[in-house]
Amino acid sequence: MTPESAGRLQKLGYECIVESGAGMAASITDAAYEAAGVEVVPSAADLWNNADVIVKVREPSDEEIDAAPDGKILIGFVWPASNEALLEKMKARHMTVLAMDMVPRISRAQKMDALSSMANIAGYRAVVEAGNNFGRFFMGQMTAAGKVPPARVLVVGAGVAGLAAIGTSVALGAITLAFDVRPEVAEQIESMGAEFVFLDFEEAQSDGAETGGYAAPSSPEFRQKQLEKFRELAPDVDIVITTALIPNRPAPELWTEDMVEAMKPGSVIVDLAAERGGNCALTRADEKVVTDNDVTIIGYTDFPSRMATQSSNLYASNIRHMVDDLTPDKDGTPVIDMDDDVIRGALVTHDGEITWPPPPPKVKAIAAAAPKKKEPEETAEEKSAREAAELRKSLNRTGLMLGVGGLLCLGLGTVAPPSFMQHLIVFVLSVFVGYHVIWGVAHSLHTPLMAITNAISSIIIVGALLQVASGSSLVMIVAAISILMASVNIFGGFLVTRRMLAMFQRS
Repeated sequence: MTPESAGRLQKLGYECIVESGAGMAASITDAAYEAAGVEVVPSAADLWNNADVIVKVREPSDEEIDAAPDGKILIGFVWPASNEALLEKMKARHMTVLAMDMVPRISRAQKMDALSSMANIAGYRAVVEAGNNFGRFFMGQMTAAGKVPPARVLVVGAGVAGLAAIGTSVALGAITLAFDVRPEVAEQIESMGAEFVFLDFEEAQSDGAETGGYAAPSSPEFRQKQLEKFRELAPDVDIVITTALIPNRPAPELWTEDMVEAMKPGSVIVDLAAERGGNCALTRADEKVVTDNDVTIIGYTDFPSRMATQSSNLYASNIRHMVDDLTPDKDGTPVIDMDDDVIRGALVTHDGEITWPPPPPKVKAIAAAAPKKKEPEETAEEKSAREAAELRKSLNRTGLMLGVGGLLCLGLGTVAPPSFMQHLIVFVLSVFVGYHVIWGVAHSLHTPLMAITNAISSIIIVGALLQVASGSSLVMIVAAISILMASVNIFGGFLVTRRMLAMFQRS
């Protein structure tokens, strides 16, 4: 809870309680909570006794559950797949438990997705930790003392944490490479300014996204090709950030001992999967290891806690949205709606029953489609044949239109008076000449709207030029005014278009 999120919870009809000192690591004092109308209690035991809904970060300890009154609502990270004994204890206490790590990854639940919030922070912090242990600049520089080459960063895994690491690394000016088993993320990586590492492996297309937004386990053949590519890259990269992890599964080993030995002295590896064994063979959880060849391997498991203020703000926002979903009537009364995909997906125990695992959500996440294969480029002969066919088609269409127009004018001339035909010929010439004058201008010089208005104005100018010497003073005045106004429209249109296009050009 932050003072800001407490204010929003109070609007939902809740009274807020916080343990004394709970916000100190995030630079939130008890006085700040009290100023926001939050009651500060001396200990966690007081909070468990006085609150109906308890929010934590980590799962509760055995001592907390034993001392907790029955029937409480608990929200926090629970990891039910690996905490079966904990589920049994919470069930015995008739606790209603919502696991923030089980929020389904559907569009409506993104604002409650605490896993993504924390992974985003971890990816950013991983680059900061790497820079802190790397002995050079990220960005290349030209200095009076000489040229400084940019660092080369490899990010393995392009999930939420990986994309955050890629964005931070690119922003710092490093040459950033990224790999993922899902080919559909290649466009995301390249759009962020990084280079996607492709494998020469046909089956890579089938190693796509698994349900829930995580990567599926790779086949042994694909893994072999993957390791070969990493061995090829190891001597050239300065920083490696590994993020490959699927919840409730051991982390796959992607950076082997021989790859570490092949890296240059002073290189850094940041392993974001250290809590589950690590993607690097030499990672030790919660430790920083320096190898014999001077490669630093960082295996911290508390990256979000190293940015406590930012983590607290984002997690408090996730919690606030979850409580908002729990309170449909906005009256301070939580309601467990079993038909709500988000609530049902996160619910692990309720009414003395274990409700995990949940049924699949009715609204499934839409996996990104694999990039379409590029069409083969046409040869010079094929291009010439295509252009000739298009020219013939255009000439045939133009000839047909001219023929029909000529017949119509001929038929009209047999019955219309000469004065009408004179004006008709002026109009037809104006349209014909005006159309071809403006459509001969390159499309890059005007917008579609300006093209149409300029075409109309050019028709007016041609018609007015033909009428300005008609002999009638009234016609001459009207024609001259028409030329002036149409000219202003045309030149003004090009001027405005030029200024618009200049907005998208580098100075």
